[in-house]
Parts: sequence; structure tokens; C-alpha cells
Amino acid sequence: MTFTLTLFRHAKSSWDDAVPRDFDRPLNKRGERAAITMGVWVKRNGLTFDHVVASPAVRVIETIDQFVKGTGGRMEPNWDRRIYLASSATLMDVLRDQADEHKNLLMVGHNPGLEDLVFDICPDDGSSPLRDLVWEKYPTAAIARMALNITHWADVDRKCGQLTHFIRPRDLDPELGPEDE
Repeated sequence: MTFTLTLFRHAKSSWDDAVPRDFDRPLNKRGERAAITMGVWVKRNGLTFDHVVASPAVRVIETIDQFVKGTGGRMEPNWDRRIYLASSATLMDVLRDQADEHKNLLMVGHNPGLEDLVFDICPDDGSSPLRDLVWEKYPTAAIARMALNITHWADVDRKCGQLTHFIRPRDLDPELGPEDE
């Protein structure tokens, strides 16, 4: 059976709130809307997850809360501090620690680690035009889904996957596109 990994970058956070630590930054209104929009898309497209592992940063917690509103479902994330601002190598370590009973994993975290993880897992062999979109930019609230050619999470390594989906909020609602356009 194929393992599936879905990476969800937290939605747009607020730089206006005077919080003492980056870890504590909340979402802004646009981020809340984008997370709900992505949840609706996931539900409409029948994407499922049997396990969620996420950064415990405030903006990730709030992203998941809004995403769940869009899916109409429930999530009980496994909060893993290693995901907060992690490198691709650290994220691979987190993946390798997952139980094999979970075949469809959702990881919610931060860039540049998530973007780098896509590039590390999916070879640059021309087999996926979606990879070029990730290369262009992995914006806030974007989702990348990969089919992994592994038999155990411990086998996650470079070039073990194929990118099957890459969706950005602006693909679903132009008003959620870059603010400078």
C-alpha cells in the first residue's frame, strides 16, 4: 500500500500583534479565510488523513482550527515541537518516527522546511509539472500532497515520492492571491 504525505503550510499570520515571540504570532483575517477555503477544497476533493502531526506554534494551531471549519470534520493533531521552523532533514526525522499504521499523514508546519521537503522527496526528473509551481513559491496555506514509494515511514528518504497535488489559496479564490498583485 502506498503511503501518502500531505504538507500544509500555516496560513498568513499577523505581524501587527505585538507578541514577544515569533512562536506566538496569530493568524490574520486573510489567513483565517484561506485556511477555511483550503479545508473546503480538501473535503470536496475527498482527501483524507488518518494522522496529523503539527507544529505547536499559535499560527499553526489557528490554521488547523480554521481548516477544520472548512472540512466540517475533526482533527486531533499530534503536536511536535521539532516541526517549528524545522529544516527538511528534521522534518524527515519526524516522518521516520511515525507509526506505519498511519498511511495518510498530514503535516502542518512552516517554510522553508516544507518547501525543501517537497524538493527532497520528489525528484527533479520532469515527471511533475506541479514541482515547478512549488519552485515558484510555496505560499501560506498551500497544500502539497505526495504519494510515497515506501513500505515504512522509517524508509522516508530523498526521491521516494511523487507530487500528486499542489494547491494554493489563490487557485481557489483570486482574492487570496499575493497582496502586491
